[in-house]
Amino acid sequence: MQETLTNTWQEKVKAYAALSEEMGKLHPEILELAYQENWFKLFVPEVYGGPNRKLPEILRLEEELAEADGSLGWTVTLCAGAAWFAGFLNPELAAEILADREVCFAGSGAVGGVAIKTETGYLLNGRWNYASGALHATVFTANCILKNEHGDDLLDEKGVPEIKSFILKKEEVNILAGWSYFGLIATGSHAFEVKDLHVPINRTFKINQDIEIADSGFDYPFLQLAETTLTVNTLGMTNHFIKLVETAFNLRTGLKRYTHQQVLFFNDELNRCKEEIQDLRARFYSAFDESWSTLVNDGNIAEDKLAEVSAASRKLAHACWKVAAVLFPYCGLEAAKKDSEINRVWRDIHTASQHALLTFES
Repeated sequence: MQETLTNTWQEKVKAYAALSEEMGKLHPEILELAYQENWFKLFVPEVYGGPNRKLPEILRLEEELAEADGSLGWTVTLCAGAAWFAGFLNPELAAEILADREVCFAGSGAVGGVAIKTETGYLLNGRWNYASGALHATVFTANCILKNEHGDDLLDEKGVPEIKSFILKKEEVNILAGWSYFGLIATGSHAFEVKDLHVPINRTFKINQDIEIADSGFDYPFLQLAETTLTVNTLGMTNHFIKLVETAFNLRTGLKRYTHQQVLFFNDELNRCKEEIQDLRARFYSAFDESWSTLVNDGNIAEDKLAEVSAASRKLAHACWKVAAVLFPYCGLEAAKKDSEINRVWRDIHTASQHALLTFES
């Protein structure tokens, strides 16, 4: 890959973002960049070849990635987040999977399958939707409800139907093209299915139980891990959108018809939105950083501190969505043009807003 010394990764991403959307997946040049930078291994323990980055740094990087291109930020966040499961895997299996330079995990948090216990493992059938990065993933994760050979649920120690997660290899799954939504198009978040697939016991795992290999802070609670990583994606996209809004307004063909007071009103609205987002961003990172420091220093995080992180995540995400709605009408028809940059960013923000985890502010 030939690049000049002055060409930053942000410039490269910007150059290929529209092409990625046209292809419906990340452009090969962007995938190569991701492999070089180890972005799909951000959460992988160092012993398996992970980059030894900690969550505070990862969140800020994911914000930058999403600002450069929403589809890239989202894909890295979801795929790298799935690779976090490596710390719960059988060590031999993890070492084998992660030896691949181009390893990329995709999957779904939903329970979309049934696993029947056999003498040597499990027989799987199921379908899972919205697997971001499915078209270039090397590994898939899938949650299944466990049953015996008679079709009866297997119960855990609390008497609740047991659910386990499984590691599937790309050659074992069938990709079902169906990501036909108007935003985050290049994530290629297609569904996948398996039929009568036998999976050995060493390819099962449960998160937050039996940590096999861990770096410092690996046990940050999964709920807040998910909330914070999704929030910084929306934040990054909104940062990008706000920058484009100012340019779009000033290029509007009808600008000469606006009064001086109307222009001042727009500038006041724009500045108010900028300040609101930056204030909530600072509060978000303050709450998260405090929780991280507590975990590293004390070994656990109090429930009230975790509640603060969740609340800060949701408040920031909701503010981003509202700001996008407030500013969009000032952008002119260019913002409604399907192949314009500002339209792509706007569509990405609104598609990301449909993730169920952050739907409600409280």
